[in-house]
Amino acid sequence: MKIKAWQAEISVLIGMAAAVFCAGFCNFNNEYNALTDTVFRLHIPANSDSPRDQAVKLKVRDAVLEKTADIFRGKHSADEAAAAAKEDLELIRRTAEDTLREYGINETVKCEVTKMHFDTKVYDTITMPAGEYSALRITIGSGEGKNWWCVMFPPLCLPAVTDINDALNEYDGVFTAEELDMLNSPENYECRFYILDLLKKLKDRFSE
Repeated sequence: MKIKAWQAEISVLIGMAAAVFCAGFCNFNNEYNALTDTVFRLHIPANSDSPRDQAVKLKVRDAVLEKTADIFRGKHSADEAAAAAKEDLELIRRTAEDTLREYGINETVKCEVTKMHFDTKVYDTITMPAGEYSALRITIGSGEGKNWWCVMFPPLCLPAVTDINDALNEYDGVFTAEELDMLNSPENYECRFYILDLLKKLKDRFSE
């Protein structure tokens, strides 16, 4: 009887621990999803890894960031920024293409607003966790070269901004305290990011 009582107590404790873990993890998952929904990103794959193609990719970046500064001005969310980019896709494409022509490159440019996976990336003083983000993708030519990315909303793209923390302060309230902690101290969330990634991979596998 004593053994059964002990086993019952252990089972209750394990159940309680699992419930606490699940509640905490669900809260984290909600915060994580809110973070990925808060951000609108820029992704520019170069035509190739040749020095010329990689250099002109950055020229395209600079031209697009300058052109989109007016497009995104006054926007208050990632959804608004994505809608603005979608509305002016042709203008953005022409800007990128004109930049290529300026440097004697005849590659085509494809522009789209899409949902895509990004790996974990360290960006100046913050770390963007891996996940599915809404993004403006500008593919130069074949798009087989190394890519360049940044955060378009809130506007954290370098070199368009000189200080990430100043830019974050200017958009105070866009990120919650928990989200800012994820960006600034990702090491505190590595285990949960890993578990979340495993769960999503399992979900994808079962949905195939």
